[in-house]
Amino acid sequence: MDMIMKWSQGVDAASVLCKSAIETRNHLFFECSYASQLWEYLVKVTGGSLDRKGMFCIRYAFQAAIYAIWRERNRIRHGEKPLSISILQKLTEKGIRNKLSLMSTRKGGSA
Repeated sequence: MDMIMKWSQGVDAASVLCKSAIETRNHLFFECSYASQLWEYLVKVTGGSLDRKGMFCIRYAFQAAIYAIWRERNRIRHGEKPLSISILQKLTEKGIRNKLSLMSTRKGGSA
């Protein structure tokens, strides 16, 4: 939204997720209190194992979180009702677990 604000005067560039700052890329994905709650939750559920599988889980969780935040931002921008952070957390975790389970099934038990 910070870029759109440069092109078009009068656009509301406030973050639709937290409503406390201008929506920049860094704010949306890393500084926003809403996004921060998702990051903290995913760090807790992905655990601390950093072997090859653990690193894959962390990278996949990062991608899933970026996508979830972007999707939620777009939903709100297009007039849909915001999801609570607890619902977004659960949906994101479920998506990650489903992906890992599918990979495990396809590779004969290894992620």
